[in-house]
Amino acid sequence: MSEKKIETFIIEQEDSNIRLDTYLSNIYPDMSRSFIQKQIKLENVKVNNTTAKPSYILKTDDIVSTAFADSTTEVIEPQNIPIEVLYEDAKMLVVNKPSGMLTHPTSTEKKNTLVNALLYYTKGHLSDCNGHLRPGIVHRLDRNTSGLLMIAKDNEAYNFLKTQMQQHKIEKKYYALVCGVLENDKGTINAPIGRHPKKPEKMAVVPDGKPSVTHYSVIERFCSHTFVDINLETGRTHQIRVHMSYINHPVANDSLYGAHRIPVKTQEQVLQAYSLKFISPADECEHLITIGFDDDIIRTLNYLRSKK
Repeated sequence: MSEKKIETFIIEQEDSNIRLDTYLSNIYPDMSRSFIQKQIKLENVKVNNTTAKPSYILKTDDIVSTAFADSTTEVIEPQNIPIEVLYEDAKMLVVNKPSGMLTHPTSTEKKNTLVNALLYYTKGHLSDCNGHLRPGIVHRLDRNTSGLLMIAKDNEAYNFLKTQMQQHKIEKKYYALVCGVLENDKGTINAPIGRHPKKPEKMAVVPDGKPSVTHYSVIERFCSHTFVDINLETGRTHQIRVHMSYINHPVANDSLYGAHRIPVKTQEQVLQAYSLKFISPADECEHLITIGFDDDIIRTLNYLRSKK
């Protein structure tokens, strides 16, 4: 008889507001919906340490645990993919994720993600707090957003870093090129973000969304675009992309949120996480990591400057 393996998943905003059985079907694509519903009814699935119905609607930060046989959990393959490690100690890493790379595997894409590369680099020494598809992942970046990500090597580090994030003690800064010319040199967008009511692949400013605050300052203005520095006070899914679209200045080349394209080759949205300030669980000291412009930003800035 196969032993049962307990897996735990912490629900991020992008996975909230969907049924429990739907979420698990995405996590375990090889299992049928009826099998998952049966496992829930057999109490092999718990939400926040208690039983739940298959129709339970997940909320952000819910903790879902499963106790399925080992054979049902697909192994994510380590891959020797070069990654840029900018900081490393006994407890964590900071890596520079390139634009175009998924942060972690999904139900449909299991290879060539940052997690595949991290499993090879660390020889599997990653936190398992966030389930088998997201080992080590404390926060994520969209596929087409480049930049800095913190990676936890063990569960103690994961919880330490996650607590800092929840208490808004980690400073994250971004470069973004947005459509239109911003009038004010500085501004703050304070508008709640949640799932789009009609398009589940999108987020939106909605009355019952999570509190979300974005600060921006202008670096350079062009004829029809503005290059900005963005400081996030909160870290909602697609926050910068949603907020900038909300004030009618969507991130350049972001087709999902209504931006027109610049005739320069980029992966999609011109957006880069360039600065991280955090306290490491290894030494409990503050660290600041910054990087220069990525290739997409360099190409678009050079193009716009040539048109001035």
